[in-house]
Parts: sequence; C-alpha cells; structure tokens
Amino acid sequence: MRTVYTPDDPPARGLYPLLTASVAPRPIAWVSTVSADGVPNLAPYSFFTVACTDPAILSVTSIGHKNTHRNLVDTGEFVVNIGTESLMEVMNATSAPFGPEVDEFEATGLTAVASDRVAAPRVAEAPMAFECVRHDVIDLGTSAMLLGRVVSVTIADDVLAADGLPDFNSLLPPSRLGRHQWGYAPRTRELPRPMK
Repeated sequence: MRTVYTPDDPPARGLYPLLTASVAPRPIAWVSTVSADGVPNLAPYSFFTVACTDPAILSVTSIGHKNTHRNLVDTGEFVVNIGTESLMEVMNATSAPFGPEVDEFEATGLTAVASDRVAAPRVAEAPMAFECVRHDVIDLGTSAMLLGRVVSVTIADDVLAADGLPDFNSLLPPSRLGRHQWGYAPRTRELPRPMK
C-alpha cells in the first residue's frame, strides 16, 4: 500500500511539512546580513546548497520575504556562516520572529565581527563563513531563492585538515530534519567515485 498526495489533494497540514520531513538531512546556512539602516540580522535557513562552482555561488531559499531577504535586496550582501553541533541551540534561537529593528547577535549573545569583503558581519563563534554578494534573487511563488557569489571564505584553522579542506569530524555541522528535529553530524565512510 502507498499513500498518494498531489498539490490538489495534499496532506492535512499541506506539502511543506511533508517536504521538510522527507528531504533530509538539510545543511543549514546561518545567514547574517545588515539592514540599510545598519541593523545586523542573523537567521538559519535549511533550504541551502551550492548552486555553481565557477563562479562559486551559494543558494539560500527564503520562505516568504523575511528580514534577510529585504536586507539582501537593499544592500546586495550577505554572509553564510556554518555552525557546529555546539551552536545548535543558539542557531535555533536566531530563528525567532524578531522585528527588523532587533539585532539578533545582541539578542542571543553572539559576537558579530567585521567581514573581510562585505558590510554584513560574520558570526565569530562559527568556524566558517562565506561572504557573498548578490548574484540574483528569484521569486518562486511564496519563496525567494537568494543566489550569492562567494567573494571570501574564512575558516578557523582548528577545523582544517592537512589537505586544506574542512575536516568534517572537526567541523561537526548540524542539519535540519522534519518537524522540530535537528540532526547531529552523521557518521561517514570513504567511497571514491568510479573513474569509468
């Protein structure tokens, strides 16, 4: 037996919770911006991935037009911070519906530090940050895909492996699952791609 849903005949709570409970785990972009009035903003987004490698472009999807969306449209800049398991609770705290006049760094006890190439601050406690400038904003129904071209990457030395890449077991990035569930970094195995 299988249960079948369509957009015309969705589950009782709609397709959104079904999508988020099924497309999992999802990495989290902890996005920092600054408003045109100079107010820092910080929020986690789990609709996040690499959109292009050359040029390097990250994709973050905003459900609705929140503070992050408005700040990016107004200033053209944002930072994708990569959090850790130890930051999971404060990352979640920054998802509260703060007004645009509230500095989420200050409200949650986090440290905003100057970025290298953009005006938006990065999270000092996060071991990685991708500074981005707006490549495009694509409106998709009730959502908006925010595409940012990476102009600088900051990585804490203690999460770098010998090959110069982040060591997953040192970084330990959390993920979002369905409902109110967050995921810890999963166990891994080496599995090289076939050459033919």
